[in-house]
Amino acid sequence: MSVRLSKIYTKTGDDGTTGLVSGARVRKDSARVAAYGDVDELNSCLGLALIEAARNTTPYSARLHSILAPVQHDLFDLGADLATPMPPGEAPSAALRVVPSQTERLEHAIDELNTHLKPLNSFVLPGGTPLAAHLHMARTVARRAERAAVTLHALEPTQTSPETIRFLNRLSDLLFVAARVANHGGSTDVLWKPGANR
Repeated sequence: MSVRLSKIYTKTGDDGTTGLVSGARVRKDSARVAAYGDVDELNSCLGLALIEAARNTTPYSARLHSILAPVQHDLFDLGADLATPMPPGEAPSAALRVVPSQTERLEHAIDELNTHLKPLNSFVLPGGTPLAAHLHMARTVARRAERAAVTLHALEPTQTSPETIRFLNRLSDLLFVAARVANHGGSTDVLWKPGANR
């Protein structure tokens, strides 16, 4: 898939519509645009987390960066997938789609990172180190993107790949585990104390 951007504004969206990869125009508040818009926001949050990981000198930060940096490319693949409704009988490789191996790579990363974490006996508050806080922010946006993809799939089940939902579900899990790793292997996780302020 090649991309060439020469002109940034076209004025074609001034009527509240936008173009999909297929060339079809849809309203900017459609379920499909909402889904890939949330994925775009997620990628921006992940970018901030990666900047924090890159300037962090802790032993785990380089590993987290190496695991998560490729995910930004996956998220562009995911956005392209969501922006391209599946036509009936689509041939394999006819469009850029998220594939199971991308989701499986996230699972392998979760298993690797989670091996060194102690089991939790409470929910974790989104905080701790700055890197962990950025990862928690990305995690919550991933969950929103997942909900948007579920809505889209319910509205357009034959035109939306279910792998998009699986990928986002697994990515939010990875970001949760990565946030715990960024909290010094979970030792500085901020744990919820039910009723603490009653």
